[in-house]
Amino acid sequence: MANHKSSKKRIRQTEVKNARNKYYHKTARNAVKALRNTTEKDAAVALLPKVTAMLDKLAKTNVIHKNKAANLKSSVQLHVNAL
Repeated sequence: MANHKSSKKRIRQTEVKNARNKYYHKTARNAVKALRNTTEKDAAVALLPKVTAMLDKLAKTNVIHKNKAANLKSSVQLHVNAL
């Protein structure tokens, strides 16, 4: 258990940040899954920039690794091009 006032505050801040990061990460995973399950070219092309932006933002804030974001963006782009 934390004894210092600053460490108690740090614990509170970490809980909030973890919850926020978990939400954004899960939202991005759902968006990638939705894009991969799309079979219509028009819908996929419309959804692609939103998913790409989500992944870039997660990588920028270190929620996911930048290489993971690049790999996901690449695989999603290949899927859209194959449609």
